Amino acid sequence: MFPTSFRPSRRTLLGGGAALLATSIVRAAEPDLAGLSDMTGRAVPIGVAERRARLARAQALMRASGIGAVLIEPGSSLIYFTGVVWHRSERLTAAVIPVEGDPCIVTPFFEEPSVRQTLAIPAEVRVWQEDEDPLKVVAGFVRDRKLTGRTIGIEESARFFAFDGLARALPDAKLVSANPVVRGSRMIKTPAEIALMQLATDVTIAAYRWTHPRVEAGMTGAQIGALMNAATRKLGGDPEFALALIGPAAALPHGSRDVIRVADGQVVLMDCGCTVQGYQSDVSRTWVHGTATAEQRTVWEQVKAAQALAFRSARIGAAAGSIDDIVRGYYQKLGYGPGYRLPGLSHRTGHGIGLDGHEPVNLVHGEMTPLAAGMCFSDEPGLYLPGKFGVRLEDCFHMTAGGPAWFSTPPASLDHPV
Repeated sequence: MFPTSFRPSRRTLLGGGAALLATSIVRAAEPDLAGLSDMTGRAVPIGVAERRARLARAQALMRASGIGAVLIEPGSSLIYFTGVVWHRSERLTAAVIPVEGDPCIVTPFFEEPSVRQTLAIPAEVRVWQEDEDPLKVVAGFVRDRKLTGRTIGIEESARFFAFDGLARALPDAKLVSANPVVRGSRMIKTPAEIALMQLATDVTIAAYRWTHPRVEAGMTGAQIGALMNAATRKLGGDPEFALALIGPAAALPHGSRDVIRVADGQVVLMDCGCTVQGYQSDVSRTWVHGTATAEQRTVWEQVKAAQALAFRSARIGAAAGSIDDIVRGYYQKLGYGPGYRLPGLSHRTGHGIGLDGHEPVNLVHGEMTPLAAGMCFSDEPGLYLPGKFGVRLEDCFHMTAGGPAWFSTPPASLDHPV
């Protein structure tokens, strides 16, 4: 659930009067960390054969959609197809995937050696100099492959200057969304991808089990997150986010700027994830520090029931949005909502997950994409009571031919939350 833009930074953690306390907590935990070990030694990186299969699938989808080439800027889709790990800047680096043959990487001349360091497939590399237009280089590759009369797909996250520059360099070309190709490829995870996501989830669950008993009265969310991240790193994961919301802040799904400390009777809601070989986990857990009220227990059990209902409702061929509708109907019968209103469930029931923490498609009202084997989702139908507290239980699942399968087992009870 938690976007990386909200990730607590070291600067945030050590800022102000909390600096000494936060540092002492992390240092005190170091001896305990010695009992943790790397869980990711068995991780198998995505290989050349896997990426060749991805390109073959993309090219089949291109033929089915009448698309002659696809333009992709740096980001998860570039990594997915080519292995190239690169940053976006005003200097264009991009991949062009043709409907037949090997892709082309277009990059600045002085960046070519660095780009080649992560290039994981056979590909032509064409460079441009500082006084040249990189989109003309892209257009040159399209012309050389005799694709100028074909439709050109643009990956959905590409920036406008790339779209506009290619439109000017290929004035007779029709530029369209590459979603049928890129989404069509990435939404269906292979066993190799699912294995990496399983490892990432295993790390996150192990880190939760280490962190939970170390949460003490007086701690802030940032301090709890620091413990979670320390454990995640020792277990072999790369932390993506570690959100810890306390008391009334838990009623805000992505947190509050108010600093609230753990106290008896306060809800603690954590939303954490990491990556293994680039693939993500996303798990949320909620408990009460000390003694829980009857209302807190009731809401926790309602969320547990809704999460199980969403999981049972995920069937091959069902519209992704129908899962959200079923959960929301259940909550409305309990008196929440209606719809996305509060108190109730103010966000979608789940999101796609893979190389990105959030990726298409979502379990949200109106989404008609049918569920298929290999799709991966979060299942997180939280309940939020403004001014009081919130509860979110989040576990991810992947679709198999026989139905959904958990990456992590949902918690047993409020008293055994991890």
